[in-house]
Amino acid sequence: MADNPPIKIVFSPEAIQRRVRELAEQITTDFAGQEPIMLGVLKGCFIFLSDLVRQVDFPLEVDFVRLASYGSSTTSSGRVHLIKAPELPIKGRPVVVVEDIIDTGVTLKWLREYLESMEPSTVRLCVLVDKAERREVEVEVEYVGFKVPDGFLVGYGLDFDEQYRFLPGIYELTQHEDGQ
Repeated sequence: MADNPPIKIVFSPEAIQRRVRELAEQITTDFAGQEPIMLGVLKGCFIFLSDLVRQVDFPLEVDFVRLASYGSSTTSSGRVHLIKAPELPIKGRPVVVVEDIIDTGVTLKWLREYLESMEPSTVRLCVLVDKAERREVEVEVEYVGFKVPDGFLVGYGLDFDEQYRFLPGIYELTQHEDGQ
């Protein structure tokens, strides 16, 4: 990674934390009296999920799935591979899927259908960043942090080829190492 990466700020750490608090309040209201499973989609969700679960005000369990559709590219392959399945029993439980970003919708649509086959009481999607203009398949997202039109985003868990996750804000990668 270069010493001065070609990035520009899109969302400051303060704006992100404000929005995470708002999402947590909404989720807390919607799941009052329930004990949902907060299911993070690795790897990009880990910072967002960590901040989110510390802000909700109810008992919950945390689990993870790991899916692959990007590899080392900036565009989705369109095929979803399940690398790690949930470990907690989902049947009859409310599930909130926590994901860093949605663009084409292919991955989250696949995941929702996969989880619904396990007969949870409900599946809701919570994403930090929504690139709705890039949607290729229809998928309902109940909780959205920010909407952005385009650009390749990094930081706050979002990566490009495993780089930039550590950045405290969300940035647009203006030039990729692969020259794009």
